[in-house]
Amino acid sequence: MSAMITQLPQRKPRALRFFRWLWRHPAITLGGLIVGGIVLVGIFAPLITRHDPYAQDLIDTLLPPSADHLFGTDDYGRDIFARVIYGARVSIVEVVLSVGLAMIVGIPLGVMAGMAGRYVDMMIMWFMDMLFAFPGIVLAILVVSILGGGLINLLIAISLFAIPVYARLSRNLTLGLKQMEYVEAAQSLGLSRYRIIVHYILRNAVGPLIVQSTLTAGTVILAAASLSFLGLGVQPPMSEWGTMMSDGRNFLGINIYLSLFPGLAIMLTVLGFNVLGDGLRDLLDTRS
Repeated sequence: MSAMITQLPQRKPRALRFFRWLWRHPAITLGGLIVGGIVLVGIFAPLITRHDPYAQDLIDTLLPPSADHLFGTDDYGRDIFARVIYGARVSIVEVVLSVGLAMIVGIPLGVMAGMAGRYVDMMIMWFMDMLFAFPGIVLAILVVSILGGGLINLLIAISLFAIPVYARLSRNLTLGLKQMEYVEAAQSLGLSRYRIIVHYILRNAVGPLIVQSTLTAGTVILAAASLSFLGLGVQPPMSEWGTMMSDGRNFLGINIYLSLFPGLAIMLTVLGFNVLGDGLRDLLDTRS
């Protein structure tokens, strides 16, 4: 009798399935670990370092790495390790606000261009093409030069050259999705345009938009660091990686660590976002 009873297959533990899923997606795993680590470092910065990133000690200046100062000290005696750790907070704010503002402005414009019709589409896309005509960093320098330096103006400048990216992407997605059968069926049933956009267009476009946001994040980090390096972004004494590299360039022959460790932090963060974006793109690609 027992032989006739078929045993049901036992489900594997959720933790095991989760780790197997991570093993099958190494790009997402590696990128997620790097980005997640940067975020956690920024959040728990006071618990990671015991030094104040703004406290000056003019006696211990330009020290090499040691047990007390893991990355050494700068020309004001400030702990470089603490400033790099707290700089992660600034970078997180730059990514979240810049990418968020670009998406809030660019996605509605792109959806409007894809849904409204020929003339509205032409006007919006012509304006986006005008923004695309300027190299991104040049446009950001122009905006910051007009508005002035500072974190807020830096975020506005970076968002401005990222808006056309989301506008074009969301327009192309809208043009493709509105030809799908379920959208045509919703239109024939008399659903409002707002419901069609929210429930049928944006819900199916969220995957590519998320992938683009991770890829844009790396560009934001580089652009913000470049502007701060030129003195047009975040101003001293705030701990920002680009500003730290700019301060350290005058001491490359004496202490290379002033610019080395902020540069490595920028490289690692950009690498994490790019690898995560590539992994998400492969995961959400319906053709694969």
